[in-house]
Amino acid sequence: MDIMHILEIVIPTAILTATPLIFTALGGVFSERSGVVNIGLEGLMIIGAFIAAIMTTIFEGWGLGGASPWLAILVAAIASAVFSLLHALASITFRAEQVVSGVAINFLALGLSVFLVKLMFNGKGQTPYIKHRIDKTNIPFLHDIPVIGPLFFSHVTYTSYIAIIIAFIVWYIIYKTPFGLRLRSVGEHPAAADTLGINVSRMRYIGVMLSGAFAGIGGAVYLVTISSNFSGTTISGQGYLALAAMIFGKWNPIGAMGAALFFGLAQSLSITGEQVPLLKDIPDVYLLIAPYVLTILALTGFVGRADAPKASGIPYIKGKR
Repeated sequence: MDIMHILEIVIPTAILTATPLIFTALGGVFSERSGVVNIGLEGLMIIGAFIAAIMTTIFEGWGLGGASPWLAILVAAIASAVFSLLHALASITFRAEQVVSGVAINFLALGLSVFLVKLMFNGKGQTPYIKHRIDKTNIPFLHDIPVIGPLFFSHVTYTSYIAIIIAFIVWYIIYKTPFGLRLRSVGEHPAAADTLGINVSRMRYIGVMLSGAFAGIGGAVYLVTISSNFSGTTISGQGYLALAAMIFGKWNPIGAMGAALFFGLAQSLSITGEQVPLLKDIPDVYLLIAPYVLTILALTGFVGRADAPKASGIPYIKGKR
């Protein structure tokens, strides 16, 4: 097996596994840029995956066919955005410790979703497999390009390229629009933003709800492209990887996307290891822990050089500087 064949296996898988991380990391950027730390990305992904499994099944029953997973992603985004209001209420209105609130969101999402699955499916621990997934495909015309076509435009899902395009759109929104300027201002110096007439609480609520919507999309995309059904272990650490990608990317949408692709590459090694001659002799356990080891190494090597928004994690009290 030559190097080109190996890359044709590894790179499309890396892009596929990175896609949920990209969406979720972008959500984290919105929240933290507004000044609210959101450790609850894992829980919001769980809600997104759970809702996607349920709604895809319902839409399939209505005869919507291939449109079912796409519609389910939209519903999951709305549901996770609403669920994220719990974190916003605790962190912004009641000024609770944001890290503790995020951890509570993770536990609540997991417990609630598993309870509802057992309630809805006669005590079973998982939902039925969905019939319609968003499957891999070859991008017309582009997959015929020599060298890069087989690597980047073959055996991929459309959601992967939607995620990459949205990352650039989010960058533009945050850095080139009045909304983005207001969002960043409440995350850097909320008192100054308040004196200019910006409603700090409202902007932070919007930031947290956007993080919920994007994390919900991330969880839903993971379900309809990779897992195909939901159980208590469907989302197991991807939210934390997305959080690490956001930090590794220095709270920048493009940086977060790049970091998510890096972590997706690490995850792909555990999936494709048996097909790659250089990796098939490595014990499976080492390939499984590789993404998390690389996450720790990346953060210890680079997070010290990254500056979080100055007011991130600090509740704003009007009139207090």
